[in-house]
Amino acid sequence: MWKIIVLIGAPGAGKGTQARLLQEHLNLPQISTGDMLRARAQEKDVLAEEIKAVQSSGKLASDDLVMRVVEERTTMEDSANGYVLDGFPRTMAQAEMLEKLATEQGLEIVAIVVDVPFELLEKRATGRLSCPVCGEIYHTQSKPPKDDKKCDLHPYTELVQRVDDTAEKVKIRLDTYNEQTKPLIDYYGSTGRLHRIDGTRDREAIHKEIEGIIRSNGFVTGHQGSLQHA
Repeated sequence: MWKIIVLIGAPGAGKGTQARLLQEHLNLPQISTGDMLRARAQEKDVLAEEIKAVQSSGKLASDDLVMRVVEERTTMEDSANGYVLDGFPRTMAQAEMLEKLATEQGLEIVAIVVDVPFELLEKRATGRLSCPVCGEIYHTQSKPPKDDKKCDLHPYTELVQRVDDTAEKVKIRLDTYNEQTKPLIDYYGSTGRLHRIDGTRDREAIHKEIEGIIRSNGFVTGHQGSLQHA
């Protein structure tokens, strides 16, 4: 049976990067709810207007609205053999909706947690700098610019810190993640579908382990990187 890969990880844990690698290497579409909602809002129909109204209000999209967008996206042809969910589900209500959708689509769910200590996540976020001209990302420790706080590509441009990358706001994001996600982790763990991996390593090592988990759940990589039944 084909799979739905649910990637779970705190902000900055690197789950987005891993989702993209799975898309590139295994031909599984990456479905990011944040990106999907922003893109869907550009359409001209009733659902798009509903999404835009929520975005304008500054409120979080309801579980029902997010699920409708996820269901619409995953009925596309490229999702027939499975897909990677990045940022969904976020709540138990969404998890229950996903179970129903998986049954309807004839797919099984595998949940993978990219574990990174919160202390390291705080350092990653608060040390992040970006160029306002080209968007290049730097980090004060892991990827510092050549000239203090100037962009390597635009040497006369001062790098800036995102407004939500302050220590206080990062802590709020991590606390919110922990509060919302712990029930999901407990749920998938109780059903025997949860896998934890060390997210402090380099991205290729993490990807190799994730691919190994997918293979161990009944799949091998086949022709041109697509997933084939074992």
